[in-house]
Amino acid sequence: MKRNILVVDDEVNMLNLIRVHLSKDYNIILTNNGYDALEKLNNQTFDLIILDIMMPYINGWELCEIIRKENNVPILMLTARNDLKDKVRGLEIGADDYLIKPFAFEELAARVRALIRRSSGDKIIESIEQVINTSNLEIHFESRRVKVKNKIVEFTPKEFELIWLLASNSPQIFTRELLLDRIWGIQDEREFRTVDTHIKNIRVKFREAQCLLNPIRTVWGVGYKFEDIEKL
Repeated sequence: MKRNILVVDDEVNMLNLIRVHLSKDYNIILTNNGYDALEKLNNQTFDLIILDIMMPYINGWELCEIIRKENNVPILMLTARNDLKDKVRGLEIGADDYLIKPFAFEELAARVRALIRRSSGDKIIESIEQVINTSNLEIHFESRRVKVKNKIVEFTPKEFELIWLLASNSPQIFTRELLLDRIWGIQDEREFRTVDTHIKNIRVKFREAQCLLNPIRTVWGVGYKFEDIEKL
């Protein structure tokens, strides 16, 4: 069964090109504005959203934030702006990947495959344990759920992968470069701030969920590790 991909871009040529290059392997649904995209999301389930930033009415930043409040579907943002601040902003508001126009459609297809594979669990992060319990924290791999005090805390696909990778390999320390390799893999521009931004977002969500102590610890000058709350 083909996966469903929603493409949101106000450039008709870009919409048509993406459809031509991806429709062989996916069901491609097109829209040229944010309002219509939200309506489609309310009526249909998607495996990925490809989202342009510069659009009228609701821009890509705003639409990404709205989607992230209720939906963890992977989001790949497209933009003609090659500014690091824009990339960081996109990742901070919940985007999973970021591709700068103009791009090779082979690269777009590769990133689409990687995001869908990771979010669906087709690519399993190796671990003997499928459920990790630490104090008042539960991490379920197959359902990709994280519970704090028996309440589910919502994380984006990449946030969950970071949590699972660190938790299932505790107390191993992961450098930022290793985390980029394991979680993002195919990205050409290797920005350590990508990792730091996602770790920051994870910590905020744990804190808002009233987790006793944050289990993701910074090892200064090295990277990050997961530490059982009971041992802190």
